[in-house]
Amino acid sequence: MRIAHHAATGILALALSGAVTAPASAQAPVELSALPESLLNRELQALDKGSFRLADFGGKVVVVNLWASWCGPCRMEIPDYEKVRKEYAGRAVEFIGLTTEDPRTASDRVKRFVRDVNFGFRLGWADPLTARTLMNGRNAIPQTLVIAPDGHIVSHWRGYTRGQSRDRLRETIEHALAEASSSGQRFQ
Repeated sequence: MRIAHHAATGILALALSGAVTAPASAQAPVELSALPESLLNRELQALDKGSFRLADFGGKVVVVNLWASWCGPCRMEIPDYEKVRKEYAGRAVEFIGLTTEDPRTASDRVKRFVRDVNFGFRLGWADPLTARTLMNGRNAIPQTLVIAPDGHIVSHWRGYTRGQSRDRLRETIEHALAEASSSGQRFQ
């Protein structure tokens, strides 16, 4: 009994000191620095029955927002992001909204939601592999990625913060545009 108590106390002390790490499978995945070619070239189904690839927007800053119609924070974030999208109309910035919902069961609900919130982004369905890759193994939505014209990920964040998300998006887009200008990246 005394040995078990000392062992438990030692393990607790190590855990509190930060010396014990979780198994590799439980650790947070390494953040992507760029989108893989396989993802850039994957055909994504558009909500309007067409299709597109993220590679179609090479030379632009691309904002990818992962959302779902049932997600409360997503519902609050979309009007803020829509205001930012309108500010960048006519500039080398593409806004893409990908729903993580299953088109076989959620198509009507998603389309009704898009009409109700007046979502002006290019919209598509994130198939499970696309969602998993973009979300980097973290199943939380909303998530936003800002991708530079050369394909590297400028910023990736999860969640929505009232009063801050719009400014964060705007600042990140400006940073990506400035970075692209100073490095001589060409906008299309």
